Amino acid sequence: MKTFKAKVISDKMTKTAVVSMDLITRHPKYGKVVHKTAKLHVDNTVGAKTGDWVEIAETRKLSRTKSHKIVKIVK
Repeated sequence: MKTFKAKVISDKMTKTAVVSMDLITRHPKYGKVVHKTAKLHVDNTVGAKTGDWVEIAETRKLSRTKSHKIVKIVK
């Protein structure tokens, strides 16, 4: 099970939060470091609020847009 650190952007939905995850990869041809941002819908059962840093993990598909779950609040 893969885990990632992300920041909560929105917690306006009932059991769902939107998080922003930073991805750092290398360009396949030129080798330059590329920063990308991914916005994910995650299952929020621990009660994370906007601005919290959380640890998320992959799970089975929970709904049409949710396939990750908040494991714990880091900060």
